[in-house]
Amino acid sequence: MGIFVSQKGGFAKTEKLLKRAMGKDYMPVLDKYGRMGVDALAAATPKDTGLTSQSWTYRIEEDRQGCSIIWDNTNVVNGEKIAILLQYGHGTKQGGYVRGRNYINPALRPIFDGLAESAWREVTRS
Repeated sequence: MGIFVSQKGGFAKTEKLLKRAMGKDYMPVLDKYGRMGVDALAAATPKDTGLTSQSWTYRIEEDRQGCSIIWDNTNVVNGEKIAILLQYGHGTKQGGYVRGRNYINPALRPIFDGLAESAWREVTRS
């Protein structure tokens, strides 16, 4: 007794979809969501002086594997990124600890979801 595998049809539809996807220009979509991410992060960042919330930036990097949106916060004090300290918590000079606040992930979740939907629409658009 053996295993039998059969296949009907071909990959024409898949090949057509992939060829269309390769010919698309995704930069406007990535730029839109990069800016939306900056706005979402600025709104979600805990505000004391407001400097950290105003210091969000983004850039789009492209390589052979694809494109990435990278969000960064330029507010650095004594070599430490304040946005990361707010996210994960940090020790104080007096030996105490300030608990982190998970604000980055919830702020970016709708951006990721919207970007995935937009990218899929762009790929499947005729």
